[in-house]
Amino acid sequence: MAKRAKKAAKKPARKPAKKVKARAKSASRSAPFIALHPSIDKGFPKTAAKNFAGGTLTCKCPTDPVTVEISSQSAHNHACGCTKCWKPEGAIFSVVSVVPSDKVKVTANAHKLKVVDPSALILRHACTACGTHMYGPVERDHPFKGLTFIHTELSKQKGWSPPGFAAFVSSVIEGGTPPSKMPAIRARLKSLGLEPYDSLNPALMDYLATAAAKKAGTYRES
Repeated sequence: MAKRAKKAAKKPARKPAKKVKARAKSASRSAPFIALHPSIDKGFPKTAAKNFAGGTLTCKCPTDPVTVEISSQSAHNHACGCTKCWKPEGAIFSVVSVVPSDKVKVTANAHKLKVVDPSALILRHACTACGTHMYGPVERDHPFKGLTFIHTELSKQKGWSPPGFAAFVSSVIEGGTPPSKMPAIRARLKSLGLEPYDSLNPALMDYLATAAAKKAGTYRES
């Protein structure tokens, strides 16, 4: 009996860390399916195509569509929960990215475009026939000035930068999503590899804060 007790005492205590991690991964994989946006619901490429240089965005009109040529790769692509960004019918989130404004050119039916809200920071140009937001430049004094917001799902070309995070997640409540669904929505976003934030991601928030500090004269490198 004494020998058995001695052997039992020598056995190291079990470490639960691996089990906890396994449970977390399992929970992530088993997040309930919630339709967030058609371009991400069934998964999406995790990297952009090498040397991809842009494509053409086309509105939803069956005839005489508006087309916009983008001669650049997209950046900061993300799922957005705000109520102002365009999204396809039935989607909870929009998927939006930015490109340099000088790389955007309307190539057909520009007469059908109208700015949705001239007072907004992002001047979203929408097709007056189908309602699709084609592009949204930032023109006023702002850290995003010189960038244009676009929806790469409007392009048939493959290779755009993939979504990397989810922004303004709580704002989907303002769009009619019940608050009770938010835990499941956040879990679903994480299962897709899209970290949910209730603002922009940390890198973009730091960029905005840096611009504000420089403008106020309080910016320091160290």
